[in-house]
Amino acid sequence: MARSPHPKKEIEAALHHAESQGWRVETGGSHAWGKIHCPYNNGGCRCGEFCIACIWSTPKNPGNHARAIRRVVDNCTVNKLMHDCMQRKG
Repeated sequence: MARSPHPKKEIEAALHHAESQGWRVETGGSHAWGKIHCPYNNGGCRCGEFCIACIWSTPKNPGNHARAIRRVVDNCTVNKLMHDCMQRKG
C-alpha cells in the first residue's frame, strides 16, 4: 500500500530521495508525521545514532527540514561505503 504524501512539497521530495536510496518511510507517530529508517541498520553506522530520523508534519522552515533529511540520508556511513565500493567495481 502506498503511503500518504507529506503536505510540504520540499519534504516530500526529500522523502522520495530517501526512498530511492533504500530508506523506509513509516508514517504516523505521536508528534511526528513519520520516520525514516536506514536500510542497513548497522550499529557501526555513526553508532546507530542516525538509523532513524523523525519527519515533522509542520516544521518552522520546510526547506531546512528537507535539507536535513537529505543530509541524514547522504551522510549515512554504510551507504557511503557501499557507494564507494560500487564505483571501484565499475
